[in-house]
Amino acid sequence: MHDLKKLEEKLGVVFKDKNLLKQALIHRSWLNENPESGLENNERLEFLGDAVLELVVTEYLYKNYKNSEGELTNWRAALVNYVNLSEVAGNLEFNDFLLLSKGESKDMGRARQVILANTMEAIIGAIYLDHGYETVSKFVKQNIICDLEKIIKSKSYKDSKSLFQEQSQEKFGITPNYKVLKETGPDHDKIFEVGVYLNEELAGKGSGPSKQEAEQKAAEAALEK
Repeated sequence: MHDLKKLEEKLGVVFKDKNLLKQALIHRSWLNENPESGLENNERLEFLGDAVLELVVTEYLYKNYKNSEGELTNWRAALVNYVNLSEVAGNLEFNDFLLLSKGESKDMGRARQVILANTMEAIIGAIYLDHGYETVSKFVKQNIICDLEKIIKSKSYKDSKSLFQEQSQEKFGITPNYKVLKETGPDHDKIFEVGVYLNEELAGKGSGPSKQEAEQKAAEAALEK
């Protein structure tokens, strides 16, 4: 087990109950290899932290912005999605403290991102239990809500399809339409290729394991053009 003092310094929170912090870092795969540890995995803390995070972000947006519900919902989603949370967790160097099985610790792809994001929520749950709402609210503002202006400025809270629709309506007065160009692979492992059209003109193509994903990729390609 790593020295948790370093992590507490990074979090800016000193835990009264060190076991809560320890528990927040335990992935269920580690417990499979260390059943005698007598510790619990972080999933219950993650369940709590998810709700606490959503409340802190929602309250902040409600009090500080007069925008529509739709916009506030999009901003919140961009702040609390697994990509953003895993980035914050990476910056706080959670990778050095996570307790994972040998197999899980080798995977540094999307699966690790999800584990980091879940750990972030578990840490938030642990801070809430150990210190209460005010401390956890301060932590979320300093580490997660601080990205809000950047997200609003870059419009990264909007998905590519929405952005492309806005731009094509603004510039050409046309609503884009999407067509499946081809499907390849067996039923359980299909790849869809989709084209996005402005009237009859092909503006971009993309492919993915679902039509929705292929449409997003096509919109991304069209936006780059």
